Amino acid sequence: MRPPPTLNIFPSQPMHAVPPSNSKVSMEIPSTQTSGSKRPPEPSLAKPNPHTEAPSAPEPPKAVKREGNRKGTTSSSEQEAPKTPDPKTLRRLAQNREAARKSRLRKKAYVQQLESSRIKLNQLEQELQRARSQGILMGGNALLGGEQGIPMSMNGISSEAAMFDVEYARWLEEHHRLVCELRAAVQEHLHENELRLYVDNCLAHYDHVMNLKSIVAKTDVFHIVFGMWKTPAERCFMWIGGFKPSELIKIILSQIEPLTEQQILGICGLQQSTQEAEEALSQGLEALNQSLSETITSDSLWCSPNMTNYMGQMALAMNKLSTLESFVRQADNLRHQTIHRLHQLLTTRQAARCLLAISEYFHRLRALSSLWFTRPRQE
Repeated sequence: MRPPPTLNIFPSQPMHAVPPSNSKVSMEIPSTQTSGSKRPPEPSLAKPNPHTEAPSAPEPPKAVKREGNRKGTTSSSEQEAPKTPDPKTLRRLAQNREAARKSRLRKKAYVQQLESSRIKLNQLEQELQRARSQGILMGGNALLGGEQGIPMSMNGISSEAAMFDVEYARWLEEHHRLVCELRAAVQEHLHENELRLYVDNCLAHYDHVMNLKSIVAKTDVFHIVFGMWKTPAERCFMWIGGFKPSELIKIILSQIEPLTEQQILGICGLQQSTQEAEEALSQGLEALNQSLSETITSDSLWCSPNMTNYMGQMALAMNKLSTLESFVRQADNLRHQTIHRLHQLLTTRQAARCLLAISEYFHRLRALSSLWFTRPRQE
């Protein structure tokens, strides 16, 4: 009998080279292996029937996760539902946008102001160099320029005075901007509460320049007294380092709207008290000049060769001269009180017109000086 065929696990030839008689057996064996290897994954690939089979183990977490996502989306949609803010929030957002816009404009204006101040400072330096080359010096030292024995620091203005001139030029530019805003507010007929903000800004700006003057008066009082920081036309009306407040009241009276009887009485009383204070300061300054002249022309300085006596008399003259700062400070206080007292007597709109009239007066004086410098000269 022929022995039964055995399975050739390790064939010596490839499968396709097996004789046809054994191909059936060899093909049946791999098919069984293939069918056997594909049978185990079938349960995992088959979709469970929801009616007959229970959900597999990983399904509950997915269901919970979907529920959680559903809840999360629902809560976010519920939170986003009242998307329209209330009027207070809208108003606050609009105010923030407006404040940011104004901040950007102020920053841009400040940069332009710095640039213009730099240009003006360069022009001032060139004018000083030109004046020195021509022998014409600013200040009370012009007559002493180039004289032997005079220190070089006296041949020009001090560093504090030069810094004050730069700050004053910057103050003028800012003042022009504030006055333009005030004029526009008056022409637009804004409410008095809104107009009061522009008036207060202008008043605070006047206080700022007086603070600058008080600082430089401590180091170079003559620069303030002789008005070297003013234009030539403005210097014609100088009074102890500034303008006469009583004359300013006369100028603005014709520019203010019709006044009530109480306002007229208050302004007349203010003008009278201001004139009395001006006369007192003028008399005190005249007495100081007389006393200083007597100290300088004392016989002991001319006849006595004693150096100690000479230095004692000069020290006395310097002590008297130091009181000049006090006169400048009192005059500035009088100007400050006059402007603020007018603001109290007038309405907000009248005070705005008052400030506009003051600004226009000084603007015309500066324009007059410019025209005087550019006039045609004859040889």
